[in-house]
Formats: sequence, C-alpha cells, structure tokens
Amino acid sequence: MVERPDFRAPKGTQDVLPPNSARWEALLATFAEVARRFGYGLIQSPMFEDIGVFQRIGEGTDVVAKEMYDFEDKGGRHLALRPEGTAPVARAWVQHRPAVPWKVWYATPAFRYEQPQAGRLRQHHQVGVECIGSADPHVDVEIIALGHAYLCALGLQQWRLVLNFMGTPADREAYGAILQAWLRTRASEIAPADAAKIDTHPLRVLDTKDPVTAALLLEAPRMADHLDSASRAHGEAVQDGLQALGIAFEIDPSLVRGLDYYTHTLFEFQSSALGTAQSAILGGGRYDGLIEQLGGPPTPGIGFGSGIERVLLTCDAEGVFGPANRRLECFVIDTTGGTAAITLTQALRQAGLSADRSFDDRSMKAQMKAAVKSSARLALIVGEQEEADGTVSVRDLDHTEQTTVDIADVVSHIRKVLDR
Repeated sequence: MVERPDFRAPKGTQDVLPPNSARWEALLATFAEVARRFGYGLIQSPMFEDIGVFQRIGEGTDVVAKEMYDFEDKGGRHLALRPEGTAPVARAWVQHRPAVPWKVWYATPAFRYEQPQAGRLRQHHQVGVECIGSADPHVDVEIIALGHAYLCALGLQQWRLVLNFMGTPADREAYGAILQAWLRTRASEIAPADAAKIDTHPLRVLDTKDPVTAALLLEAPRMADHLDSASRAHGEAVQDGLQALGIAFEIDPSLVRGLDYYTHTLFEFQSSALGTAQSAILGGGRYDGLIEQLGGPPTPGIGFGSGIERVLLTCDAEGVFGPANRRLECFVIDTTGGTAAITLTQALRQAGLSADRSFDDRSMKAQMKAAVKSSARLALIVGEQEEADGTVSVRDLDHTEQTTVDIADVVSHIRKVLDR
C-alpha cells in the first residue's frame, strides 16, 4: 500500500479560510479607505528583492543577521524574501523617481525566521504607509494621525501612543558614544544578552526585554538631552501638531527600533488588551537616510507598519471588529435538470446580487439543506411547474415565507425583500 503524504502548512504559517477570510477583506478595505482619505495610493512591489536592499536596513540587526529568508536563484542572484515593508518601497522610489511627496500604502506578507508567537508568525501580514520626499514634521503628524484613524475605524480603544525622538545620524552617533561609555560602567549589572550589544550596538540595549536591564536603564543618559537644536525643534513641532489634533501621546525614552535607518520621530501604538509584553499593534518612524543608502539622493521619508494578525487578536480581545457579515443573498434550487439554475444564478450575479447553487443533480431535499447550510437569506426554487409558468418560488429562509413571482420580476422582488 502506497503511503499518502501528509502535507501541512509550514511551521509559523497558517491558512486563512472562509468565512474568517472575510474579516481580513474587511480590514484591508478599512485600511484602504483611511489611506485614500489621506491621499495615499496603493503600491505593489516584489515579494523578494536583492538581498542588498535589506542589508542596508542594518547589518547587525537580528532581522538581517538571523531572521531573513535568503536564497540564491537559478541565475546565481542572492535574493531575500521581504522581512519588512519599508525598504522595498524606498527601493521602488529610487528606481522610478516619482514626484514627491510620494504617498503610498501597501498590504503584504512579511517573512522572518523567528520563533512563532501569537499574532507574529514566520509569514505574517502587514499593512503600512510611506511618505517619501518631505522633511516637514507635519508629515510625521499626518502619518501618526493616519495610524490613529485606522485603529479608531476598527473600533480599538485600549491603546496608548508613545513617541521618542532619535535626532539626526550625527545626534545618534554622539549619543551612542555617551550611552556606550555609561553602559560599560554598568556591564556587570546588565543581562548577558544585552551586555553583548554594548560594544557593537549600544542603542539596541534600550530595546531590552529583560526587566533587570530595563530597570537599570532608568538611570541611563537620555537621548533627548543630547539632540541638537534643529532636532529638538522637529520633535516639538510633532508634539504641537498632535496636540492640535487632540491625539494623546506619551514620551518614552526607551522606544527604539531594531532597524538602523530610523531618524527623528519614532512612534508606536501599544495595546493593553492582549495582556502580553508584545503590545505593539502599529509602529514606525522617520528614515531620512535610507534612500541614500539604497543609491538615491538624500531624500527624507517616514512611514509605519501594522501586523494584521496581531491587530485582529487585539480586536478579539476588545470585542470589536467582529466577523464580517458576508451573508449569501440567494441560493438557487433547480429540480428540472435543465439550464434554469445556471441561467438564473448568472442573472442574479449580473444584477449585483450574491448567488450560489447546488451541482451534481441533487434532490430537492439535498438542495434545500445546502441552501440552509449556506446561510443564504433566500432560496429561489425552480421546479417543473415554475419552469412551465415562467415563474420562480422565492422562499425567505429567515421567516419561512414563500412567494411565487414572475421570472422577469425576480430581481426587483429580491431587492425589496432584502431592503425590508
């Protein structure tokens, strides 16, 4: 006996099936509508890029060093599946040079070889926006306001917005040296995994998940105290803009990003609904040096990403944005054995109604069971008598009412029933 293979989705991935996938559709539609209102258009970029595109985001980061899915294709090119959404958009701008400010949104899978956790799989999915070409702090405000509008459109309320300001690369380098010197004096008190970053990437110690290190860092020098006047003015303008919009925020000196391209404004919407350390549901920041690293002219940019899986878990925890109501409107039942089912179903669909039918010459009883199982509102029955009379029997499956109508009037009758 031949053993059949037992193929399953790879570890850290999942299948999203109907009807649950309708909720994903609704989320994407919500995000697309919010982005449209803010003047952002959809970008579709390749799922894989030259590995150099992602190496520019930070050679020493875990994303680049440990988590990327990279491979050599049949032409000998070293490629990588995208681990995040910003770098491909920046590469696209460098290649095509659209007019600025260039405002785009995306929805994409992202791939990271990391230990799967709730809401963060090896293939997870993100929505995000990028605005390239303006250094105005009010663009930072607009991007944050867009994220705020998206979360509000989903009905989420149990979150807080935190900000930090990284300044320019020069500010970051100067502060990094100060922080490094301080950390070296306290290295014996820091968790070993964090202590290993002191000599190579001291700022990443700020992003620790270790409670001992986190407590010690409350005594560390603050980046805000080591920004130049222009960087401080940028941060103040962002805060003023958010206050003008009535968007509450907090300053969190420990907020840093694992990717090296960030400058000036960093922000994160953190949810308390999940009750876990992994509380970020939307985050991003400014990246005024990334375009240049990818071969373009010095060009500012800012954006954010938001994981779909984690946001939906957060919606579940808050009891909002429930399953999408994608109820089937009509189910056609044909006992004549002819073409009535195929023609009537097609006519309904062309009229803009959702319609389905049975196949395989099932009995009337089996077709009615299928109609009930489909959760359709109406069953449209065509038997020999209806076919002879040019009529259709319309049964309301919610109220067990049945009416016979002329086939020419069936669409208008259905619309009246659905509108009631």
